[in-house]
Amino acid sequence: MGNTTSCCVSSSPKLRRNAHSRLEPYRPEPELSREDTGCNLQHISDRENIDDLNMEYNPSDHPRASTIFLSKSQTDVAVPNKKVREKRKSLYINHHPPGQSRRKYSSCSTIFLDDSTVSQPNLKYTIKCVALAIYYHIKNRDIDGRMLLDIFDEKLHPLSKSEVPSDYDKHDPEQKQIYRFVRTLFSGAQLTAECAIVTLVYLERLLTYAEIDICPANWKRIVLGAILLASKVWDDQAVWNVDYCQILKDITVEDMNELERQFLELLQFNINVPSSVYAKYYFDLRSLSEANNLSFPLEPLSRDKAQKLEAISRLCDDKYKDLRKAAKKRSVSADNLMVVRWAPAIIS
Repeated sequence: MGNTTSCCVSSSPKLRRNAHSRLEPYRPEPELSREDTGCNLQHISDRENIDDLNMEYNPSDHPRASTIFLSKSQTDVAVPNKKVREKRKSLYINHHPPGQSRRKYSSCSTIFLDDSTVSQPNLKYTIKCVALAIYYHIKNRDIDGRMLLDIFDEKLHPLSKSEVPSDYDKHDPEQKQIYRFVRTLFSGAQLTAECAIVTLVYLERLLTYAEIDICPANWKRIVLGAILLASKVWDDQAVWNVDYCQILKDITVEDMNELERQFLELLQFNINVPSSVYAKYYFDLRSLSEANNLSFPLEPLSRDKAQKLEAISRLCDDKYKDLRKAAKKRSVSADNLMVVRWAPAIIS
């Protein structure tokens, strides 16, 4: 008491004292622009206007944009129908040996289902569909003479010690050749079917961002870079670059590292794959397989599988039943709502 100083005294942020102990209004300092500070970084809000982007050219980023491989596979409609049927028939025969049942239909006593779902795709047939999508990319590529990046040129960066033919960039690879190359990498690195779908997403994102085409001269290294990146993003225990050197005996670790670095730079380090985009690519691959008679294997629904499906359905039903109960409680909880009323204060 009587002391002139007190711990309860605090200065107002709007007022400050000068040398004569007089109060004067606080004048905030003018804000500096990005040019004054020398910082020209793009603000995050400038990159969030997704709707302003052209949806047609970003199929690997937006779920509403059509996939490139599906549209390229549909360009064969302009070819006479007889040629289309012969080509698709040859693809079908290559994947279905003679004597095997061509088509299975469900009946009242037997239900045929495939074992491929969006969360757990069939590995073998997913790789076949991805190889078919890459085949259509190469076959129906643009012929406007887009640039060929050196890092993907197989002549400059060969994957084997064998001599690269002089006409290596003239002949399109067959679908079986692409499938064998992808299957070798997936079996050697023990990758999953989900990784194959992400590989196709990264491949189309590279073609869109870098404005290049996949062709006979670069398809192997583009596919290798996409698989390398997809395996590291998707799998928790990623395969190291040196492990791929055990699969491809003649490639060096330095080459793998440089391929990964430039692939990331061309993707602008955008390795995000939304679940909606992943689901779109999965179902478009199924559509591609059906259009080319490359259907997923059908098996009769057994008693054990039916019981498992019923158990999963029951668990999901119980889960959503609890959610509906909780939502119902929240909707009627206004009956017990305590209303706060204002009362006049009494100062004695």
